[in-house]
Amino acid sequence: MKAGRQMFEGTAAHRWMSWRALYLLAAGVALTTETRWLCTPSCHCNASALEVNCSGGQLTTVPDGLAQEAKILNLSHNSIKALLHQQFYMLAQLLHLDLSNNLLVLIEVEAFLGLQSLLTLRLSHNHLKIIPVGAFAGLINLQLLDISSNQILVFLDSTFSDLAALQFFTAADNDLVYISHQAFAGLTSLQELDLDGSNLTAVPSEALTQLRVLRGLHFHRLGLTTLPNYSFSHLAHLKELIIAHCPRLDTLSGNSLFGLNLTSLTIKHCNLNAVPYIPLHHLVYLLFIDLSFNPISYIHGNQLGDLLRLQEFHLVGASLLHIEVGAFRGLAHLKLLNVSRNLLTTLEAGAFHSVETLHGLGLDSNPLACDCRLLWVARKRLYMDFGGYPPTCTTSVQLQGWNFLDFSEEELPNLLTCRQPRILNRKLQNIRVDQGHTVVFYCHAEGDPLPSVSWLNPQLRHVSQFGRVRALSNGSLEIRYAQPHDSGTYICVALNAAGNDSLPVTLHVQGFLPSSKTHFRLQGWSTFPSASPSVNGNQKFPFDVKTLLIAATIGFLSFFSSVTVCFIFMFFWSKSKGQIKHTATIAYVPRSAMSNTNGGTSNYMETSRFTMKLI
Repeated sequence: MKAGRQMFEGTAAHRWMSWRALYLLAAGVALTTETRWLCTPSCHCNASALEVNCSGGQLTTVPDGLAQEAKILNLSHNSIKALLHQQFYMLAQLLHLDLSNNLLVLIEVEAFLGLQSLLTLRLSHNHLKIIPVGAFAGLINLQLLDISSNQILVFLDSTFSDLAALQFFTAADNDLVYISHQAFAGLTSLQELDLDGSNLTAVPSEALTQLRVLRGLHFHRLGLTTLPNYSFSHLAHLKELIIAHCPRLDTLSGNSLFGLNLTSLTIKHCNLNAVPYIPLHHLVYLLFIDLSFNPISYIHGNQLGDLLRLQEFHLVGASLLHIEVGAFRGLAHLKLLNVSRNLLTTLEAGAFHSVETLHGLGLDSNPLACDCRLLWVARKRLYMDFGGYPPTCTTSVQLQGWNFLDFSEEELPNLLTCRQPRILNRKLQNIRVDQGHTVVFYCHAEGDPLPSVSWLNPQLRHVSQFGRVRALSNGSLEIRYAQPHDSGTYICVALNAAGNDSLPVTLHVQGFLPSSKTHFRLQGWSTFPSASPSVNGNQKFPFDVKTLLIAATIGFLSFFSSVTVCFIFMFFWSKSKGQIKHTATIAYVPRSAMSNTNGGTSNYMETSRFTMKLI
């Protein structure tokens, strides 16, 4: 027992000595490291991570004596106002430098020279107004540059020409008024660019042409009202375009996106009042589109069919009143539709190419009327991803406040129902009017949901809401200044999701009576065989050959008499003037002689003469 206890005590003593040795070794290593890393006052150093953290240290300049082995240097949230020439020359191993949230107003040329290993540089939230050419000299491996939230006014030519390895560049929330054509020259590896354009008067298309491999472009606060044609035509590799927070932008020119092969397009928080169908139609590789927070009221039918590969369509927080049947026809791969926070009362299955491919649906915060038009949503409710916000019945009195997860399978056929339209007052409308009058046909219908009323003309074509013949918003048909060709049968059609009803009406328009033809009348000439008695006893003669001969003869005699009188007058007038010369000699130059002289072939000009005898 004693031997066992001695053995146990010996073992414990040995174990204690071992732990003591390890502790002293660790303390020695730590001491050696701390000795090598003499941390600058106001900074915190992490030797194992090779990090120097001076954030919030109330520094006014970059501190001296920073550890040369440091790979991470955090100088954010200080009061540093300037970066001097070769300010960080001794930190050749530095990988990440953060100077954000300072008071920087000046960066001298070659301020970062010596940081050949630097990968990320953050200069956001400072007071920079201009970056001199050469400021980034020596940053041959820099991959990320953040100069957002400054007051930068211009980008000059070759400002970033030293950053050949740069891949991510953000300059959002600045006051840029001009970007020179060669500002981005040298950025041969840039993948993503984030710009602020609140004060730009044009898209810097010429400068963007330098970015041949750019894949992501983000424009914020663009100050234009219209996105002009060919704005990004040279960015053949661009895949993602984001235009956001541009309250004045209300239209996209037809070729504004020409030359792009985008897979993702976002235009949100702008002023578009319609889906830009024409600029979109050539984007056949588009997978994602977001038009949220634009005052768009309608998604029209059969307009998006060219976007064959589209998988997601977002239109949140808009002014959507209606999504027409066939709106997404042709989009066989559509998986997600998000139209939450709009003014929709329904969403019919006929809007989609196929509801079977749809796995996600955002329909919450809409004044939905729960009837047969939304039955397809209720039946897919257990398999549909509503993003945590299932649709809720709002305008249906019977189901008000119900969300789609409250329905049981047995209740659906009896709760979500519709009633077929019925046209009221089917009294026969058969109207006869004279040409030029205005006619109105009335057509009122009821049903659940309230049916839409349209009109077909006698050629069975839809009557538009504009023009002389038009369908009024109250369901009536108005024909102004009726013409004979307006006559025929018009059909009123009332339609809703449960079916349709129709009512024919008839219009007869009496044209003006044709006026009688005008004839030449010669009274008292009864000897012409072509004469025929008129209704009032006068004789009428058509304007035929005989009439023409008589008129010609009378005209000729009148003319001959006038000429004779003129000659007699001239004869007596000439006698009163005495002796008159009866001959006259006229000289002239033939055209051939004139041509040769002008051409320079001869100086001789032959003159011809002839004598004319006066009568």
